[in-house]
Amino acid sequence: MAKTLSKPTSILFMLFTIFFFSTYVIADEAPKLSHLHFYLHDIVSGPKPTAVRVAQAASTNKSPTGFGAVAVIDDPLTLLSENTSKVVGQAQGIYTLASQSEAALLMVMNFAFTEGEYNGSTLSVLGRNTVFSTVREMPIVGGSGVFRFARGYALAKTYTFDTKSGDAVVEYNVYVLHY
Repeated sequence: MAKTLSKPTSILFMLFTIFFFSTYVIADEAPKLSHLHFYLHDIVSGPKPTAVRVAQAASTNKSPTGFGAVAVIDDPLTLLSENTSKVVGQAQGIYTLASQSEAALLMVMNFAFTEGEYNGSTLSVLGRNTVFSTVREMPIVGGSGVFRFARGYALAKTYTFDTKSGDAVVEYNVYVLHY
């Protein structure tokens, strides 16, 4: 005589089967390595800044590093270094001056792409940016769209910095594994 499984056992078996086959499909696909190159325009001056200070500690103005300042960004990403170059996306997020001993930012931002093969996709960056280093490396911790399950790193290099206005153009080379 055949014995039927209890309802909790049947549900558990079904969930295990779904998990096993969905993991198998993802694990079976080899990740792709993509290299992206673009320029971020961080504009803090003028009538339409793309980076705005939204908070600071009472002691920030006395700090040699600006420790405690927080800015929100919506910086354009362009193909070339000129601000008239084609915009391919936006860097959206926050950065905060997070060191008392050097100019170092905690960067929390998404590269949201609006053109080309990556249109509608994002890459998420979460890391430390020592702004006066020649090249800074920050981790890519995730993504969406084409970059689902992304991991990798971004290399940032200051292309221009206007000491009078504080505006900067930063060159990015991003290397990302994704499915």
